[in-house]
Amino acid sequence: MGPNNKHALYSVIAGTGSYLPTRKIPNTHFLQKEFYASDGSRLTKPNHEIINNFEIITGIKERRYVTDDITTSDIAFFAAQEALRSSHIDKETIDYLIVAHNFGDLLCDNRRSNIVPSISARVKYKLGIENPKTVAYDIPFGCPGWLQGVIQADCFIKVGIAKRVLVIGAETLSRIADPHDIDSMIYSDGAGAVVFEAREGTENIGIISHAARTDTLNHAHLLHMGKSYNPSHGNGDLFLKMEGHKVYDYALRTVPFVVKECLDTAGFSIFDVSKVLLHQANAKMDEAILKRLCRLYNMREFAHDIMPMTIERLGNSSVATLPTLIDLLYKGHLDGHRIAAGDLLVFASVGAGMSINAMTYKVPEQEVSLCGASMPGGAAG
Repeated sequence: MGPNNKHALYSVIAGTGSYLPTRKIPNTHFLQKEFYASDGSRLTKPNHEIINNFEIITGIKERRYVTDDITTSDIAFFAAQEALRSSHIDKETIDYLIVAHNFGDLLCDNRRSNIVPSISARVKYKLGIENPKTVAYDIPFGCPGWLQGVIQADCFIKVGIAKRVLVIGAETLSRIADPHDIDSMIYSDGAGAVVFEAREGTENIGIISHAARTDTLNHAHLLHMGKSYNPSHGNGDLFLKMEGHKVYDYALRTVPFVVKECLDTAGFSIFDVSKVLLHQANAKMDEAILKRLCRLYNMREFAHDIMPMTIERLGNSSVATLPTLIDLLYKGHLDGHRIAAGDLLVFASVGAGMSINAMTYKVPEQEVSLCGASMPGGAAG
């Protein structure tokens, strides 16, 4: 898109951060697990076959779990600290502090959600922010929660009620996953954070467009909470449950059109896109979404480096996957993937609700030097 010939406010990335838990959990960790079907029957297929099939379908070989002494608000704080440090801005100048999560501070020995005070309030406290005008609130919006927080941040900035917004995604799914459900191998823990800042200009930069939808009539309960598949697990704990095939079908039928809507609104097409940054839910699903998106533009082939992936070694950490992906990308920690000034990035996420959102982002000139590989960060590894 060309110049607007008048000054406008744009939301640009001022700093990024992430926290990758120290416990690396390979697929072999699940070899001794007892897996059950949803009807309570014990699965008879050998675990090594179950795990091999799982890896082929999802692409996941390893994931990260937090240690027993760490909670969601802790890792959200770690990621926020790094984002603020890399932005070189005063934490007291943050207008909004938004934390996307779904289960609050789960303890290793207590799976009950703990969200009073809010996770955002806990993070603001841990950061030591004194400014009462730094408004802190949470977003429970399924896996698209972080991106929805970014959409809200962009609205605050563009109407002039905020200059700087810190948006965090953090989750400890290892504590809400049923150890007797094959889907437990999908989930992981992690946190990512991005500081967005207002910048005035005459040309479209930063966040340019976004789109979102929620389909509840037939899809509200594709992800839900339920008892363990193991009938002898009778202590009343509830675990995250997913109708995987239906989620996969819904995502393939719907996500490409939301992304196209977002690109159309900005006046772009897939041919303008440098990187497609998708929520890291399932490698096979993300690849299929990209292919269907390209098909909407009659694009038969796409560059092999257009869609960076982290799911192979980090698993699905829900709201944390996108901000973690951004942090690793901006700091040069993803082999074969780099960004440059003028690059157009398109983001998309899908999750419980069912909800989908998408966003286009044009990388400003100053941002490349700001968020290059020389930035401090402890996310790699």
